[in-house]
Amino acid sequence: MEAVSGKVNPPYLILDRVSKRFGETIAADGVSIELSRGQVLALLGPSGSGKTTTLRLLAGFETPDSGRIVVDGEDVTRFPPAARRFGMVFQHYALFPHLDVGENIAFGLESLGVKGEALRGRIAESLRQVELEGYERRRVGELSGGQQQRVALARAIAPEPRVLLLDEPLSNLDPTLRERTRREIRGVIERVGITTVIVTHEQDEAFDLGQIVAVLRAGRVEQVGSPDQLYSQPANPFVARFVGRSSALEVAVMEQGPTHTVIGVADGAWRLPFAASLPAGAKALLVARPEAMRLGVPGNGAVTGRVVERRFTGATAYYTVQLSDGRSIEVEGLPEAARPDTVVGVEPGERGLHLFPAG
Repeated sequence: MEAVSGKVNPPYLILDRVSKRFGETIAADGVSIELSRGQVLALLGPSGSGKTTTLRLLAGFETPDSGRIVVDGEDVTRFPPAARRFGMVFQHYALFPHLDVGENIAFGLESLGVKGEALRGRIAESLRQVELEGYERRRVGELSGGQQQRVALARAIAPEPRVLLLDEPLSNLDPTLRERTRREIRGVIERVGITTVIVTHEQDEAFDLGQIVAVLRAGRVEQVGSPDQLYSQPANPFVARFVGRSSALEVAVMEQGPTHTVIGVADGAWRLPFAASLPAGAKALLVARPEAMRLGVPGNGAVTGRVVERRFTGATAYYTVQLSDGRSIEVEGLPEAARPDTVVGVEPGERGLHLFPAG
């Protein structure tokens, strides 16, 4: 299916059909995305999808084979990194261990000619933005991982960059610290109001930090949209399966009505509450969210299955149900809804169902 590109008006940051090849590997394949001033974009995708290459192209560490990069009306495609006036937070922070916090932040400012009282003021302000006031004389080794990450962020925003770039900024933190630091990063970005691009392979981070998210695969943009749009209106099967939890089943379209579609599944049929653009007899791929399915008793529109696994998560549980043809589907339900080895009926709900042409 054709990739979906992000368009905004007026655009502040533009990637216009940007491509990059390394030998036989296409790392970026006509990437086109637009951001408004102050907007936050998360680049999300599996390993090898091209998200890091796209960030390096933005930063100027790589030069595209074709396409343009424009910021605030200025074509910066051939500019070296320093001339772009972008701030960068690296995955491993890249702090200097022999310098204290203030000296780390001053490093980039001094290269811009900031000195004396102005330098001290910029250092203090950037630390205030990341809620580390008074940490100027702390040694890097005395800081926690989350604090080091915030110092790296302070160093990046101190020169007042036009665009902030973050490369997997939370990957080195443990899960508990990662969630807290994520909230802190979001607060900093909101306070500064800076146009930001974040690379992550974690969906939770992309959805929490990105106002819009671009899903990449094999160097191509599959879809750009808000987290809600990606989850509820995926453009193709890849996005539907990559974003959130889901099960995918190959099915046959049995009947097409003005407000419904009937599909054949295992030993029965499901009536879906929407009209799909597929004729009767067509093969299709159903992608179903766990919350889109319901457990009940076999018959009356419910397909027979057997619970083979139950994963308790607190308020709800996830049930893996094996259908009569051997295929499985995941269903969300109440913790007491069923037990393993129980025969149940499975039927679709009203939302979270996506039907695509087979193949």
